[in-house]
Amino acid sequence: MKVCVVEGTFGIENLRVVDRAEPTPGPGQVRIAVSVASLNYRDLLMVRGHYNPRQPLPLVPLSDGVGLIDAVGDRVDDLAVGDRVVGLFAPRWVAGEPTRDAIRYTRGGPIDGMLAQYVVSDAAGVAKVPSHLSDAEASTLPCAALTAWSALVTYGGIKAGDTVLVQGSGGVASFALDFALMHGARVIATTSCDVNADYLRERGADVVVRYDKTPEWGKAVRKHCGEGVDHVVEVGGAGTLAQSLRAVRPGGTVSLIGVLAGARGPVDLTPVLMSNVRVQGIFVGHREGFVAMTRAIARACTRPRIERVFPLDGVSAAFSMMASATHRGKICVAVSG
Repeated sequence: MKVCVVEGTFGIENLRVVDRAEPTPGPGQVRIAVSVASLNYRDLLMVRGHYNPRQPLPLVPLSDGVGLIDAVGDRVDDLAVGDRVVGLFAPRWVAGEPTRDAIRYTRGGPIDGMLAQYVVSDAAGVAKVPSHLSDAEASTLPCAALTAWSALVTYGGIKAGDTVLVQGSGGVASFALDFALMHGARVIATTSCDVNADYLRERGADVVVRYDKTPEWGKAVRKHCGEGVDHVVEVGGAGTLAQSLRAVRPGGTVSLIGVLAGARGPVDLTPVLMSNVRVQGIFVGHREGFVAMTRAIARACTRPRIERVFPLDGVSAAFSMMASATHRGKICVAVSG
């Protein structure tokens, strides 16, 4: 089978498509004939060696991918050949709070990811996807979509009438916008360019704030919602957290998800204490949350935006597009065909 690996040393330039023997599912396992995989920012960090410099190589990258089950091992009762499934990001995290084992056993690093023609997984580590989605669309759900769902629904308890702040137009932000609207919430978005502002309004954002023109965008956001927003989906990290704390209402929630603006930096904790703000770390989510999310997606016929699908031999170009940050939809790789 064909499989993409980063080998030797980290770097996009060290991605290779190689041949490996096809794996065989054992008891309690299934084999997925992967059709499409999709990229997340985490995958770029992993391939560059920035996420975990001690990650053993070679590594099969990409946490997200979809395909048909083409072989089933013994003691698998709820899945069958022909089922269309994704591999879950944290295949050992079924429900409830995570264990250290569950959060250390994740696809695309430290264990191999979905950028292979065949992937074997424990049955509990896969889940079916909505039938109205294309393979490319379905491939985007395990990380970006579930992260947004966990932030707003599993932990955030979003309700109709709430106001949600999303940062930018990346994968998590776009899904958060969709899920907020699905629950009857109002959305305020931030961005730095006219094209992305138009895209966010097209997807349903009520207000778009240009942070390049308004450095104190936290205060600008509050002007549109009185006391502040109920939920902030914080993807910037240390570089944007101070403004997010200015934007959130007393008693509101800031969901810490990404580090696009840096993972480390001075943070004034006074607003957290004085305004009784809840700061919640989000590590993607569990299988139970994924199943609930896909039911909601199917009911609402929500469709993620796909920027481009690259062929398997164009995987380096796919990573370069992710690095350029010029995309507004998800970047995918066609593994088969």
